[in-house]
Amino acid sequence: MDIRFDVTSCGETGGFVARWNDPSGGGISTQGESIADLEAMVRDAVEGYFAEGGKPRRVQLHFVDDPLLVLA
Repeated sequence: MDIRFDVTSCGETGGFVARWNDPSGGGISTQGESIADLEAMVRDAVEGYFAEGGKPRRVQLHFVDDPLLVLA
């Protein structure tokens, strides 16, 4: 099983928010200040959510808006 998180930019923090809706109800929402931080938070949230088993093989991060890299 694979799951897909929709990732959006957070206007308040400047970071990212990731959401996955479980088809059977519930889901996961988490956030990170950077893409690397978000990846770690998603890994941790998925491990916790699927602690009883049935953990997905892969997790896709789908960026709803393309991330923008600002060069000084």
